Amino acid sequence: MRVRNDLLKLLGLCLLAGVLVAGLLFPAVGAFGVVSNQASDTVDSVSADLVTTDLPLVTTVTDKDGAPIAYVYDQYRVLTPPDKIAPAMKAALISVEDRRFYEHHGVDWPGTLRALVTNQVNGSVSQGASTLTQQYVKNYLVHVVARNNKVEQQRAQEQTIARKLREARIAMQLESKLSKEDILARYLNTVPFGSTIYGIAAASQAYFNTTPDQLTVPQAAMLAGMVNSPSALDPERYPEKALDRRNRVIDKMVENQRLSPEAGEAAKKEPLGLADPVRTPPNGCVGAGPENGFFCSYVLNYLQKVGFSAEQLETGGYTIRTTLDRTATEQAKQAAEAQVPKSTNGIANTIAIVTPGSDRHNVVALAANRDYGLKPEEGQTTYDLPSGVENKFGAGSVYKIFTAASALEKGMGIENVIQTPASYTSKVFKNNGAPYSLTNNTPNYPASMTLQQALATSPNTGFVILEERVGMDSVVDMASRLGLRETMASNVAGETPNPKAEDRDRRTSQSEFFKPKRGNAGNGTFTLGPTAVSTLELANVAATLMSGGRWCPPTPVLQITDRQGQPVKINEPPCEQVVPKELADTLVIGLSKDDQGSGTSAAAAKKYEWKRPMMGKTGTTQDAKSAAFVGATPQFAGAVQTFNDGTAPRPICDSDPPKLCAKGDIYGGKVPARTWFDAMTKIHGSLPVATLPSPTERYVKGGSEIRIPNVIGKPVDAARQDLEKAGYQVATRNQNSEKAKGIVVSQSPRGSALPGETITLYVSTGYVPPPQSDPEGGHVSGSPSTPPTSTPNPSKPTTPSRSPAPINPSPPNRPGG
Repeated sequence: MRVRNDLLKLLGLCLLAGVLVAGLLFPAVGAFGVVSNQASDTVDSVSADLVTTDLPLVTTVTDKDGAPIAYVYDQYRVLTPPDKIAPAMKAALISVEDRRFYEHHGVDWPGTLRALVTNQVNGSVSQGASTLTQQYVKNYLVHVVARNNKVEQQRAQEQTIARKLREARIAMQLESKLSKEDILARYLNTVPFGSTIYGIAAASQAYFNTTPDQLTVPQAAMLAGMVNSPSALDPERYPEKALDRRNRVIDKMVENQRLSPEAGEAAKKEPLGLADPVRTPPNGCVGAGPENGFFCSYVLNYLQKVGFSAEQLETGGYTIRTTLDRTATEQAKQAAEAQVPKSTNGIANTIAIVTPGSDRHNVVALAANRDYGLKPEEGQTTYDLPSGVENKFGAGSVYKIFTAASALEKGMGIENVIQTPASYTSKVFKNNGAPYSLTNNTPNYPASMTLQQALATSPNTGFVILEERVGMDSVVDMASRLGLRETMASNVAGETPNPKAEDRDRRTSQSEFFKPKRGNAGNGTFTLGPTAVSTLELANVAATLMSGGRWCPPTPVLQITDRQGQPVKINEPPCEQVVPKELADTLVIGLSKDDQGSGTSAAAAKKYEWKRPMMGKTGTTQDAKSAAFVGATPQFAGAVQTFNDGTAPRPICDSDPPKLCAKGDIYGGKVPARTWFDAMTKIHGSLPVATLPSPTERYVKGGSEIRIPNVIGKPVDAARQDLEKAGYQVATRNQNSEKAKGIVVSQSPRGSALPGETITLYVSTGYVPPPQSDPEGGHVSGSPSTPPTSTPNPSKPTTPSRSPAPINPSPPNRPGG
């Protein structure tokens, strides 16, 4: 009876096999034709995808000379053409996986029917008899199409006749479009050989430190044995299993007459011979190492900002040739660490170097005393210290560059004299509603000096007075124009503004924070640089000035090629002429004395025997929690920022080595300037000495200031009309005087002023108070006390009174250097 049942079952399976073949060839026939029809809508498209769709490939990041520094990938895979795969590899794979590979047309019918009958008798769906072409289809669907979709991966591997049917049909279509050698190479380029090891090139490199064309018989046999069970046959974790499987593959090669018995026995005696260690290159910028990781990170961030997605970079197989100069980077890092050792607690020392130019500003080096990496216990970090808006405490008086540039644009010249009193109470800016008062670091400054002298010696009062004259709008805009694009778009903490933040200072951009609004004259601390800033963008500011006022994005990319070696266009922002060339050239001259005489970086320049013409500016912030130096020659522009990077910010002391302390004494002319001159002396090396641009008289002597109408003695209304007609704004204040009430008794400034400036008129109250005794024993006379109530106030003051939101509102009592 049992024999009879088995015969009936076998007969039924034979009929089933016939229907299966009919379903493959004629989708409308029978029940299996219905199953085939349900899958057929996707067969043609999947077949086309297998011919045309790109596999995920590793993207390579190189230095300027084309030497790789890092690899970025989702699957570590490098394409290998058929003629670059060793014959031993092909023979091993065919012997163990599909010995009739060169005979069938995508489906091995005898093997398929035999497996179908056997598995149906056993009560399971066939997992065997798949050809290499069918396996390629499955691996493509699992590891390419559905690589990020677990559900689709399961569907591509489900053990159903419908899935087998689809695979078979696609395999036959592929065989009509591709050669056997192409299919074999595509299979070997697709399949995984480990967790992140995909394709034969990656496997050859990882396991044997070789290339696919150099694989030996034992090596090829081991890899061929892994393809269907890379985890279970991992040769590092399970060497005995891997060795046994390798030897069985060698036996198959002998059995299929692809290897002589003698050669097979010799191959089986060989050890596994794995590389030590077995590994793929590190994924991402950690692979660029402690020196070049910051640059690599900037490259990837930059490319995403100009249109590349993270997935494109991880799968596109691009070659990104960057502007990275390894020698310059090494020299910059050595200089940064020489001033602030990498083990220093809580103090980062960062440097960025850019080449000036009218059509490109190439980023040459990004370095820090910190190493780039994932081990914070060893002082490593992946924060973009040199390129991001990471100095949360500001660049200090470096920002006086923007005030000076705005003044030149409004009509001043670098030889015009500005007032630099020892202390000053602003007539415009407020500090939490109170008058904004500040002093210089020492009383040794003269009461006035030229703008060029002020840029070299950096008195605070003179530049706040200058801000009052030119207006905060133009000064703040100038910072963005010259190069602080991302800095000024961030909030005061260097983050993307968050309108819902509890701290109001974090809700808006720095541009909005410092500009006048709703009766507020603006935050006068801006020229003293109290908020977060990028070291790289500061370097690019110097590059803009040294490029004749031509701003270009600080680019880290020379060329990108795709997997076929074809150039890829990058959608970078265009260069802009942000200020007239004559203004930029003259401001460079205005900044050319910082390294000389009493300049704030003169001591550092002397220490490193600096002789080249340059522009430079130092800066130090409130409480000495950060300091900066910006400088440039026609060949290189660079910036250094030294700042707190720990969780408990404190002042920085300029000791050897620097340390956090109770009362800091760091200046821009110390650690930052020394770092800059140390690095730049080496980077310039034997380059010829380049001269600075020539100044233009208009920006040396000034040219757009006009004479202010003298309105003293006139009624206030007539005086206001005269001044507004001449292009000035007007503010009034009461002044006790014997002159008739309403008569202007004084004005400030007199003589000449920039168009648009505010002229303050002092208007007589018509009343002189009698002398009063001073409780302290002094005598007060002529003080602006309140007039009798019967005397009307002739004019309502227009001076803004709303205070700006405070961020280090009190200036540092230091010269900025």
